Amino acid sequence: MGKRGEITAFLSLIFVLLISFITAILESTSIQVAKNLKRLDADRAVFSVFGEYSRELLEEYELLAIDGSYGADSYEEKYLTDRMHYYGTSGMEHDIQGIQYLTDRNGSAFKEQALAYMEETYGIAAIRELADRTGIWEEQKMQGEEADRQNSEINTELEDILADSGNALPDEENPLPHVAELKKSGILQLVLPQDYQLSNGQIAPGEQPSGRKLRHGRGSFYTRQGMEGIEERLLFHEYLIKKFGSAVNEVSGKRSLVYEMEYILSGCASDRENLEAVVKKLLGIRFGINYLYLQTDTAKQAEAEALALSLSTLAALPAVSGIVKQALLAAWAFGESLMDLRSLMAGKKAALVKDSTNWQLSLSSLMTLGTGEDLQEGADTEGGLSYTDYLRILLFLKEEDVLVMKALDRVEQNMRTEKGDLSFCADACIVRLRVQNKAIIREGLTYQFPLYFGYR
Repeated sequence: MGKRGEITAFLSLIFVLLISFITAILESTSIQVAKNLKRLDADRAVFSVFGEYSRELLEEYELLAIDGSYGADSYEEKYLTDRMHYYGTSGMEHDIQGIQYLTDRNGSAFKEQALAYMEETYGIAAIRELADRTGIWEEQKMQGEEADRQNSEINTELEDILADSGNALPDEENPLPHVAELKKSGILQLVLPQDYQLSNGQIAPGEQPSGRKLRHGRGSFYTRQGMEGIEERLLFHEYLIKKFGSAVNEVSGKRSLVYEMEYILSGCASDRENLEAVVKKLLGIRFGINYLYLQTDTAKQAEAEALALSLSTLAALPAVSGIVKQALLAAWAFGESLMDLRSLMAGKKAALVKDSTNWQLSLSSLMTLGTGEDLQEGADTEGGLSYTDYLRILLFLKEEDVLVMKALDRVEQNMRTEKGDLSFCADACIVRLRVQNKAIIREGLTYQFPLYFGYR
């Protein structure tokens, strides 16, 4: 009887322990299920929030981002947590610990998405041929700068000699004074086609993302590496050319600036200023090419030398004929560069390398260049470079961070004027988010967990 009592007590103890164990497992399971449900609620909510990306931004610029203002005149991070509550996390606390905007780190998220789109659509191989030309582009820039320096030194030396001697070169058959006046006049009137309608678009630079104080995100997020490589840079430039208009390839639509590529390169307040700045840069490049060619053409050298000797002799200063010759060659190269620009602005192609067959302007024509007698139009050279080709050169020679932010200026402006989203701000466009969440499982028991979501 005693042994039976012992067995019964032992089994009772085992049963109690087993019941306690089962109860603990059920309790633990219940808590874990509750945690998982809270996580699912938060995941579903953040997926829903990021599903509210700006449709116009995606359709127009291939960019995924939440317009954090939600159409309001102001932006607050609270809008995000309110939307999460709306999508099923009511009663849950959300602490935003990391957030990244489209403009953070000089627009790195913007460039990252643009590159991803271009790689998927066109592939990196599409610009490898361009990558092989970048050395020539840099060389052309240096040639232009060197030619301009030499031209300045020659003109200064000639002016000093004439001033010291008290003599002057005759005006008759002398293109130098006329060319000097052309350089002081507006460059656009010399190179734009007669029927070209110059845009009068304007913006306020200080109101653009690149010119105003921006809100900044916080926290660390993954950033694509190698975005500053030559091929990546060129691919991004192709994105800009594809998405934004220029003086030769205008984009239809209501935009505050028509010459957007020129703005991205120059950053001025008006279309006229931006176009003028780009044309002057192109003039510098073309001047270097043409001046360098003239130094190798013996026939044109002889023509300039004959005119220089004639002008110097009439001025009773035959010893300066060598300097006058170089001044004439520089003036001739300037005039030929205007002809090249006329080709480019008319949508034609200008010769990459000059020779006797594609040289357009005679030395005598310098006298009538830019006057009512000037009826010459730029030629279209097969195998030459177009205006867009030269934009590629200027883009490559420009500081990359500046290009990215100026492009974001245009994105923001176009979203406002073209898409009618007047409250749109590039620095309120959210691309990545990290949230610490606190959920109540039951009275006295809370559950905290992190959550991350971002566009890539």
